[in-house]
Amino acid sequence: MQIAESATENANMDITLRPVTSREFPAMVRLKVTPAQEEFVAPNLYSIAEAYVEATWTPLAIYAGEEPVGFAMYGHDPETDRWWIIRFMIDVGQQGRGYGRAALRALIARMAERCGCRQIFLGYVPGNAVAERLYAQAGFLPTGEIEDGEIVARLDLAGE
Repeated sequence: MQIAESATENANMDITLRPVTSREFPAMVRLKVTPAQEEFVAPNLYSIAEAYVEATWTPLAIYAGEEPVGFAMYGHDPETDRWWIIRFMIDVGQQGRGYGRAALRALIARMAERCGCRQIFLGYVPGNAVAERLYAQAGFLPTGEIEDGEIVARLDLAGE
């Protein structure tokens, strides 16, 4: 799981998560992060290709109103029965506006509602302080596991 985002909350945000269709595809591929963040975030084109071959992964376009601002992907690991946020990024030109926090809340709500999951897992690259802070603010706690070189964190939804 990877992220790039810097947040300043904007309370009047209209964030929606949309399936990545042929209509959203060009905009999602154009979204980028800063050069310094590239080591933390896989390109969206790669992520969309992964979703094509991984039947349980769902790529989503993040919109603020009618403006594409980011990309997310979630999925289920049938071997462990875990639900994962696999990718999460906000475009370099949209960072610092609170879209990351709002989109993460929307993604968690979607997964809880549509998937019925009681826990959500994600991973972030060590040294990605922005991701660590954002996820901690959302309630994700490190599990002590490392997967594919990433710190694994878990959000428990059972009490919500």
